[in-house]
Amino acid sequence: MSIWLLQMLEIQIHHFETRGAQKSKNSADDLDIFVECEVHSTDVTQLLFSVSFKNYLILSHLTLVAVSPVPWFPRKIQDLDKCHHLITKYDPSLDHGHPGFADLEYMKRRAFFADLAFNYRVGHAIWLLLFRREVYRKLSNLYPTHACTQYLDAFQQLEKYCGYQEDNIPQLQDVSRFLKERTGFQLRPAAGLLSARDFLASLAFRVFQSTQYIRHFSSPMHSPEPDCCHELLGHVPMLADKEFAQFSQLYWFTVEFGLCKQNGSIKAYGAGLLSSYGELMYALSNKPEYKPFDPEVTAVHPYQDQAFQPVYFVAENVEDAKAKNYMMKIKKPFSLHYDPFTCSIEVMNTPQKVKSSMSHLALRYL
Repeated sequence: MSIWLLQMLEIQIHHFETRGAQKSKNSADDLDIFVECEVHSTDVTQLLFSVSFKNYLILSHLTLVAVSPVPWFPRKIQDLDKCHHLITKYDPSLDHGHPGFADLEYMKRRAFFADLAFNYRVGHAIWLLLFRREVYRKLSNLYPTHACTQYLDAFQQLEKYCGYQEDNIPQLQDVSRFLKERTGFQLRPAAGLLSARDFLASLAFRVFQSTQYIRHFSSPMHSPEPDCCHELLGHVPMLADKEFAQFSQLYWFTVEFGLCKQNGSIKAYGAGLLSSYGELMYALSNKPEYKPFDPEVTAVHPYQDQAFQPVYFVAENVEDAKAKNYMMKIKKPFSLHYDPFTCSIEVMNTPQKVKSSMSHLALRYL
């Protein structure tokens, strides 16, 4: 489909998504492609003819679907096996700005971990190699004065039960089991930075997509991408807190770079800060600008993923950040119900489904 055709027919594309074909006919490389667009009814025939004609060698099946309020999303936890193959950026073999660019040995290790993640399926065992000692040592010495109390409490438990130590190798399987017992969260290996759609879809099932590779040795105190130091030192301790595990919206300026007030001081609870010695020191200095946490402002504020944030949003406390539930204000064309017993999601689009859901909920509390 050419740009010229899109412009000529005044087609507006709202969503474009590719997945591995559920019913592959030719090879493992076959794709299912979903495109949501606006096109005048009189132009549909010309659009379909153009797509079919230009792609007749590779297009095996074409279906026209009328406007649907519910695009595909994972309905059960096994569907997450289809939500982890799209890596959005920071490939060390392609990104010239990556610290590991042109380091052949580093790229080889990254490829090894990517292969493990791509072949992982729900229920498989997972494992991890190592922290960088200097990262663990410097950050753990900084936490008592810079991290919030919820983080410190969970971090002590991870040291006690999961082998969080400078000279030890914590295993992803053990950490995942610890989280499962504490808050119902579990870890799943990821090959790199996923799309927001796939990452947040996993959170709906209390599954956290965790990378297994480690940051390049040339940049130990700050990483432009998630790595195992970021996941295990930044995210996991807060996911072990029952209250915090309940909210995962406004991701960048809360879960990743959130600050809050405690006992008259500003403390960090964001994983991006708690896994970066350099930015944790910077965020609690007099250099950045602080603004009160307001979901309406925070949600549209531009963020920086290549350097330190020039602006941080400070909540009155962690509870205040959770109470200001921005997501509840988003208008959706449908409602969802998550069943924690079957780890499945159902679209609540009929009165009968709502009634049934409420009946099951009532029975659980009898």
